[in-house]
Amino acid sequence: MLAKLLPIILLLVGTGGGIGAGLFLMPGPDANMQDGNQGSGDGDPAPMVDSQGNEIDPEATEFLKMSNQFVIPVVTKDAISSLVVVSLSLETSGGVSEEIYAREPKLRDAFLRVLFDHANMGGFQGAFTNAETLDLLRAALRRVAQKELGDKIVDVLILDILRQDT
Repeated sequence: MLAKLLPIILLLVGTGGGIGAGLFLMPGPDANMQDGNQGSGDGDPAPMVDSQGNEIDPEATEFLKMSNQFVIPVVTKDAISSLVVVSLSLETSGGVSEEIYAREPKLRDAFLRVLFDHANMGGFQGAFTNAETLDLLRAALRRVAQKELGDKIVDVLILDILRQDT
């Protein structure tokens, strides 16, 4: 009889311990968060800033999705070990979409160089979706986009990323 109840008792104790630990380790309310807005405490959201620290009017930016995904081979020991598929979008200053789409082939080439370098440095190995790893990739993509198109580019967003091992 005890042998049949022991697994149930252990399950209840483990579940209760997990819930208790979760409640104990749960972060408290952030002092800077009020009603879901970050800011100075008066309810106003924090201003958006570009990579140079200049304030950006969020109404003046627009988002442009790159027309095709990027496919990056990951090479290990002279053989393709996986393929990474990435979808990108650009946050731009308003009214420049036609110019950006006209220069998209040049921008795609620059992005592919960055993505291939990232793959060759092992950026798509292991936990490649780690926030720090993706932040480094975003920063490199933003740098080359701003080099090609100047301050028209506010940021580069990674919309989708997928690795298919072979």
